[in-house]
Amino acid sequence: MLETELSAPVKAYLESHGYQVNCEVKDCDIVATKGDDLIIVELKTSVNLTLLVQATKRQSISDSVYVAVPAPTKRNRQWRGTLTVLKRLEIGLLLVEEGAMGMLVSKQFDPVPYQRKKNTRSRRALLTEVADRSGDYNVGGSTKTTLMTAYRENAILIACCLAKLGPSSPKILRNLGTGEKTTSILSANHYGWFQRVEKGVYELTDQGDFESRSFKQIYKQAKAHLKARH
Repeated sequence: MLETELSAPVKAYLESHGYQVNCEVKDCDIVATKGDDLIIVELKTSVNLTLLVQATKRQSISDSVYVAVPAPTKRNRQWRGTLTVLKRLEIGLLLVEEGAMGMLVSKQFDPVPYQRKKNTRSRRALLTEVADRSGDYNVGGSTKTTLMTAYRENAILIACCLAKLGPSSPKILRNLGTGEKTTSILSANHYGWFQRVEKGVYELTDQGDFESRSFKQIYKQAKAHLKARH
């Protein structure tokens, strides 16, 4: 079972408990929110040192940190020792296994709440990223793949507007709802999508037009947004 195959059942499990779930947020495999409650889940095909390091790092952001792994075929002494280590580290455990009706997730135990000193900046950045995304378009545990972030969504919306309007100023784009980060996205030009044609005026590059359209679902949403505003 691959890490990416753990993502969907864990997401469905958390959603069934009333959480809003997003995958691959600020290096966290899965982030779930409900009111003030924040859960972080790290996915791995087995409990190993890399997973434990990742999970303990996440404890600087939230007390509710879980690891999700495939259910073991043998629950021997080594497995019992693994459970002891997770409990000592105050990390919760979710097991994923294939049942008669599909993939099942079972919670083995919750993390024990412990009032560690929190990295409030990291927590705020994580929650802001979740809030700024229009939906969940990533698969938890993904590697070597392009992730959809709030920043990329914003850049796609700007690209869509420029494709429709032609060269425009950040003010015109903001009036169409591209947000307060419009100027910084245009000037930073991380993806090579934009170029300045004169002071305060930007246009879309051929690369930007092609690559932004490749994110078909988000681009379709951007066109719908533009049609409603323009």
